[in-house]
Amino acid sequence: MAAPAYVPPQSSKTLYRIGEVSKLTNTKAFVLRYWETEFPMLQPVKSPSGHRLYRKEDIETVHEIKRLLYDKGFTIAGARKYLAEANGRPGGAASSAEG
Repeated sequence: MAAPAYVPPQSSKTLYRIGEVSKLTNTKAFVLRYWETEFPMLQPVKSPSGHRLYRKEDIETVHEIKRLLYDKGFTIAGARKYLAEANGRPGGAASSAEG
């Protein structure tokens, strides 16, 4: 069964805490924190108290990473390379695995 299509948040909020993003994307918070270490394009801002604050574009990136990994069967390295190339950055991971 295919995952439901991504529906962007309809709120006027500009920043979302990790718990909110976890619910919006149906992704565990620890997975989001791990993806931050693996995907350089996923870099939420940090509040002065150290809380992660995700922008709408970060949430879109999370959905894209999730789609690549879970729906398309990419490896972490392959997804990182794919996203880096899609964003106009050459290379990505040293590995040539694309999923």
